[in-house]
Amino acid sequence: MRLPPVAERLAGNRFHLDEDASHIHVNQQVAAATGTAARIIAVCPAQVYSWAADGTVQVEYAACLECGTCFAVAAPGALSWAYPAGGFGVQFRDG
Repeated sequence: MRLPPVAERLAGNRFHLDEDASHIHVNQQVAAATGTAARIIAVCPAQVYSWAADGTVQVEYAACLECGTCFAVAAPGALSWAYPAGGFGVQFRDG
């Protein structure tokens, strides 16, 4: 059995965005100095992280799947990540 592409499977999820507070914060200096920036951009399955024009990491936290992969590969102090406040975040619709 062949599974549909990831993007198609994720399309059914709902995201309840807390527009007042991101649950992800990047310490740009530590991320750049430790290689964390490149790692979190490479491993995030939702492509939440990307390079900004000025060479820093930008975060689109609204698409976060809350899997913690970025936090697992980040150097200490490079990333502050927590689950969104109650009622916010991703609601998985498929499996």
